[in-house]
Amino acid sequence: MANIKSAQKRARQAVGRRTRNVSLHTAARSSIKEVKKAIAAGDKKAATAAFLKSQATIDRVAAKGIVHRNAAARQKSRLAHAIKAMS
Repeated sequence: MANIKSAQKRARQAVGRRTRNVSLHTAARSSIKEVKKAIAAGDKKAATAAFLKSQATIDRVAAKGIVHRNAAARQKSRLAHAIKAMS
């Protein structure tokens, strides 16, 4: 542990920040899984609804810098393409 007061505060802040970031990253991955699950089930309506929710989550996570913006765009694009390819 750090000996300097400001370094101790930084360490405390880093823990809180990391917990928040991990939680948001997990939420984004879960929303992507929901869309993939709906696609696998063949339910286009549910997949579209889940995609709209996950799109907002992915954008939020990318805006905070937890996921790179290009990675977020790639995930959204692949999901949209998969939904569009459904019959």
